[in-house]
Amino acid sequence: MIYVVSTIIVLAVLIFVHELGHFTFAKLFKVHVLKFSIGFGPKIFSFKRKETEYMVSLIPFGGFVKLLGEDKEEEIDETLKEYSYNSKSPLQRILIIFGGPLFNLIFAALLFSFLFMKGVPVLGPYVGGVQKGLPAESAGIKPGDKIVEISNVKIRSWDDISEIISRSNGKKLRIVIQRGNEKVTVFIKPKKREYKDIFGEKKERYFIGIYADTTKFKIVHYNPFYSIWLGVKETGKWIKLTFLSIVKIIERVIPLNTIGGPILIGQIAGQQAKAGATNFLFFLAMISVNLGILNLLPIPILDGGHIVIITLEAIRGKEIDIKKIEFVQKIGLSLILVLMFFAFYNDILRLIKG
Repeated sequence: MIYVVSTIIVLAVLIFVHELGHFTFAKLFKVHVLKFSIGFGPKIFSFKRKETEYMVSLIPFGGFVKLLGEDKEEEIDETLKEYSYNSKSPLQRILIIFGGPLFNLIFAALLFSFLFMKGVPVLGPYVGGVQKGLPAESAGIKPGDKIVEISNVKIRSWDDISEIISRSNGKKLRIVIQRGNEKVTVFIKPKKREYKDIFGEKKERYFIGIYADTTKFKIVHYNPFYSIWLGVKETGKWIKLTFLSIVKIIERVIPLNTIGGPILIGQIAGQQAKAGATNFLFFLAMISVNLGILNLLPIPILDGGHIVIITLEAIRGKEIDIKKIEFVQKIGLSLILVLMFFAFYNDILRLIKG
């Protein structure tokens, strides 16, 4: 049951945030919003406020806002033309379209910021083990040692250690260790080694041959202002990772069978919900970034495709023929349907294989 509930929460929240972005910018530029729907297909319930009908529809894999004059062939009363989408400037229309992905990214940043204020687990600078044949073993570093300083830089967490060593360029490091009641100073020259990144590609990085004691961590709370900065930074990290993932899929570094759809999202959402609110909110923020970036891809029918069409029309100084737009949108829809087929196929295959 938790899997079903968590999936509904993830989809409903992210769709609402996305459509709220379009809705907000439409209202900002005085465009009438005729419908605001969470989901597609037959409506489950609805209510009307002013010119807008708000509804929840049966198929939960998406949503939409219907704007007055969005359809170029729609007949509009002369008194309402100033409130139509197509009466607005290209920049205003682009911002209305961009509002959806933008709100997904802002929502992710707010969630990450909240988590940093709430408190996040940070690994302490304690050595959990030493790899044989690498510089740390030769220097006499032992499991249980606490690294307190590296080349005059005070160490607060394991991340500090990793960052300094990876940026060392092989230069000898002065490392101060707390061992029981005594402090020990050692000098270590990091060694470059090959490793595989998250995409399975071979990279090189400097190591000294230690790994963290994962039992020793603390919950760190950050003040609101610094949390906002960290939230924005974390969002930027996931934006970069999403773009990289798309590139790696195109390059076939990431195989197509790793693509997942709503079933996989539901499985992971359920697992994260079981692990606790922090895990679930982190997952929600991560998926929100994914949704925002994927919608900005220049594929006809997605937000990015609409932005490209508006931009081309602005450059040409005239509208693109409606039949041409419909043709490229059919191509875009076909591509999305193929990707959805792969996603559902992979999800079902994972279920069968367990």
